[in-house]
Amino acid sequence: MGATDLANALSALAPRPDPRLLVGHGTFDDAAVFLAAPGVALVQTVDFFAPIVDDPFDFGRVAAANALSDVYAMGGEPLTALAISAFPSDVLPTSVLSDILRGGEAVVHEAGALIVGGHTITDDEVKFGLAVTGRVDPAHIMTNANARPGDVLLLTKSLGTGILATQAKRGRLDDAHHRAFIASMTTLNAAASRAARECGVRCATDVTGFGLLGHALHIARASNVSIEIDAAALPVLPGVLESLADGVHTGGADRNDRFVSDSTDWGTAGAAQRDILLDPQTSGGLLVALARDNVPAFRARVPQAAEVGRVRSRGDALLIVR
Repeated sequence: MGATDLANALSALAPRPDPRLLVGHGTFDDAAVFLAAPGVALVQTVDFFAPIVDDPFDFGRVAAANALSDVYAMGGEPLTALAISAFPSDVLPTSVLSDILRGGEAVVHEAGALIVGGHTITDDEVKFGLAVTGRVDPAHIMTNANARPGDVLLLTKSLGTGILATQAKRGRLDDAHHRAFIASMTTLNAAASRAARECGVRCATDVTGFGLLGHALHIARASNVSIEIDAAALPVLPGVLESLADGVHTGGADRNDRFVSDSTDWGTAGAAQRDILLDPQTSGGLLVALARDNVPAFRARVPQAAEVGRVRSRGDALLIVR
């Protein structure tokens, strides 16, 4: 669901204040953080979706990595997961569901966590994901509300998974590009999250369905700042520019455009740059904001991280593309 529609739906809810709820849904952060005991906080999140790849095992891996990412975005470590699946058992053999579950379990185990149960329903369309519980030190929570003017923005994965998924559905994605696409989406954000904690990062988000600009807008609003993005510095996956030149466009990008349009100064950004900035990601990287002095230490730990922008004092436009 697009961010605008989601915000409209949530507007009918009245949050219940509780001092134990350290991070709730009010700032559209990646996960909730609940103080369970002094010095011990739980991170909770849920994420599921329909297949964006054909192979069932790979789909399970991608969906699990995507769900676990929300815990890493808060600076936490996953502990347990509940599997959520919808499956057309009268159309597909249950071996397909087994392969999806095996893929999800493999990535959860890679994260050092356990799948402890779940819930499955019959449906016309396959869907899979996880409800994840993690832990985080309350003194070291990363949240989208902690960006400060002068911070540098770094992105830990290349962009373009939505564009490549669409090209794959058209049967026109090169094999090498497809392998890179799968590898990116099944790579956990664990190492980047731990590096962020070690470097004193207090502001982070993972880039998923709302695209880089949509998640940057959540940071801008929650932190009361403006975000400047350097469009020429954006890292993109192999095959993205070729797919855009081949006419690929996603409906998710249109929804994200509607969400950010009133808050964005696009400058002279070209069509391809706009498409990449708006592209809905699956299991994308972390977007972290950190002090300039801490950038070398973070990049030493996460060498693939790209500097994509900076945080400014709040101005007329919350998002500025250069």
